[in-house]
Amino acid sequence: MLWILITIFSYFLLALTALGDKYLLSGKPEPKSYNFFINLPGVLLLFLIPFVGFIKPDFKQIVLSLLAGGFGVFAGYFLYVALERFEASRVIPTIGSILPLFTLGIIYVSTGKGPGPESLTAFFLLVLGSILISFEKGKEISLSSFSFSAMAAFLFALSFVFIKNLYLELPFWTTLILTRLGAFLVSLVFLFNKEARKEIFQKKSLFQKNTGVVFLTTQGIGTIATLLQNWAVFLAPLGFLAFINALEGTRYVFLFGLSVFISMKFPRILKEQVSKQVIFQKAVAILVIIIGLGVLAFSTKA
Repeated sequence: MLWILITIFSYFLLALTALGDKYLLSGKPEPKSYNFFINLPGVLLLFLIPFVGFIKPDFKQIVLSLLAGGFGVFAGYFLYVALERFEASRVIPTIGSILPLFTLGIIYVSTGKGPGPESLTAFFLLVLGSILISFEKGKEISLSSFSFSAMAAFLFALSFVFIKNLYLELPFWTTLILTRLGAFLVSLVFLFNKEARKEIFQKKSLFQKNTGVVFLTTQGIGTIATLLQNWAVFLAPLGFLAFINALEGTRYVFLFGLSVFISMKFPRILKEQVSKQVIFQKAVAILVIIIGLGVLAFSTKA
C-alpha cells in the first residue's frame, strides 16, 4: 500500500515539472541537448557511494544498468521530439494510455504471470481515467505522432522492467546509482551530434537569464520525483509494476488543478481556457480514477 502513496506523491511533483517543461519547451530547445542536461545530474549520485552501502555489481548487472538507463534516455528523446513536433494534447494521452499496457505485456511475456481479476479491473479503470482526463476534443492523433509516442512508451516500459529486475537483485541505492549513471553514460552519445553539441556547450536555450532558474528548479523537483518513483518501483511487487504507470492519471489530475489555479491567480504566466464541458469531462475522469484507486487498494490488501 505504501508504494501507491509514494507513486501518487511522485506524480504530484511530476505535474509541477510538467509545467516547467511546458515553459522551457516553448523555447524550442534541441531535444538531444535537453535530454542530455536532464540526465547530467545522474553522475552526481556517484558521491553517495561511500555513504549508502554500495554493493559492487557483477558484469550482468552492469549491462542491465546500461540497458535500463539507455532505454530511459532514448524514451525521453522520442518524448521530447514528439512534444517538439506535435501538440502535447496528442502525445501525452497516447503515452499515458499505452505505457501501462506495454509494461503489463512485457512482464507477462517474461514471467508468464499477471495480476488477478480485481487488480486488472483497477488497472483498466486507472488507464481509462488517464485517457479521459487528458483527452481533448478535436485533437486527432496522426500516425506520425502515434509512432513517436508509442516508441517512447515502449522504451519507457523496457526501462521500468529492467530497473525492477535490478531491484530484485540489488539494494535500492546501488540500483539507483547504477541506472542513473547508465543513463548519463548513454546520453553522452548526443555529443556526437553537431547541433546538440553546439547547444550543450553554448547553453543558449536552457541557461539564459529567463530560463535558467526555471530549468534548475524544474530539474530539482524532477530529481526528487524520480527518487520517489524509483522507491515505489523498489517496493511494488513485480506483478503490480504496470500500476505505477497506470497511476499516471493522478498526475493529470494534479496538472489540471495546478493549471486552473495558476491561470486564475497568475494569468500572465499561464492562461487555461476551461469550459463547462471540459470540467464535466475532467470530473468524470477523476471519479473513474478514484474508483480505480479504491479497487487497487482493496486488491492489494486482499
